[in-house]
Amino acid sequence: MSTLDLTLPAGATNPLARLGWAVRDSVTVAGRSLRQIRRVPERLSDVTIQPVMFVLLFAEVFGTAITVPGGGSYHEYLLPGIIAQTTVFGCFGASVSMATDLHEGFVDRLRSLPIARSSIITGRLLAELATASFGLAVTLVVGVIVSWRVHRGVGHTLLGLLVLAVFLIAMTWLGLLIGMLVRSPDAVPGILFPVLFPVTFLANTFVPLKGLPGWLRAVAEWNPVSAVVAATRDEFGNPNPGISSWPLRHALPVSLGWGVGLIVVFGGLALLRWRKVSAG
Repeated sequence: MSTLDLTLPAGATNPLARLGWAVRDSVTVAGRSLRQIRRVPERLSDVTIQPVMFVLLFAEVFGTAITVPGGGSYHEYLLPGIIAQTTVFGCFGASVSMATDLHEGFVDRLRSLPIARSSIITGRLLAELATASFGLAVTLVVGVIVSWRVHRGVGHTLLGLLVLAVFLIAMTWLGLLIGMLVRSPDAVPGILFPVLFPVTFLANTFVPLKGLPGWLRAVAEWNPVSAVVAATRDEFGNPNPGISSWPLRHALPVSLGWGVGLIVVFGGLALLRWRKVSAG
């Protein structure tokens, strides 16, 4: 394990100094987590190999059989869906990492040091966001290779990335929360997969929603993943059929609303759980 410089700085008594101390400790904890990837690079497999496989399989296999209503490239229709799915699945890594740190005693060792307690969970949050962002970058590069393109200006592109960033933060908080609730890291896939896998498929991720039964289509239209996908398609200038329903016609504010709301809920619950865990 890397040596961490977590000594209490002299004069860290006023709020501003203590905030700087907490930020420094958070960066140190995040750096420790990221340095582990050099020794265990397969930890990146869930945010790199999996989305690349989805891009290649869906683009090259189903892309030959699926026609986008209203015209347009299925590759360009597909990529925002894959990217949104990648943000959702990012919570798997956060859950496993948090559960591993808790059950292998790393958190207990940090608690014995003069370290800001909040920096343990915020450091893990920063590390997971950095890892997931790398996975998103890889997915975008693969998308460009299979002919995905952005057709709107820089401002719209950045707005689409903002939607993804907000949703990614929400999913990372969910992952940290689950990681603090499970009894073992091995339990994470059994809890998250049956919930998140249907959520990403019962949406406009891979195919238009018009073929779904009425009640199921309504569920899919209000699915937050559908709003994120529709918003990014709009901002990237990619084909975006089937936007007759209210949440998809207003995909940008709806997706940001979902993202901020989920951050408040999952982040709040995670911090409450952390207070209990760190006090134990």
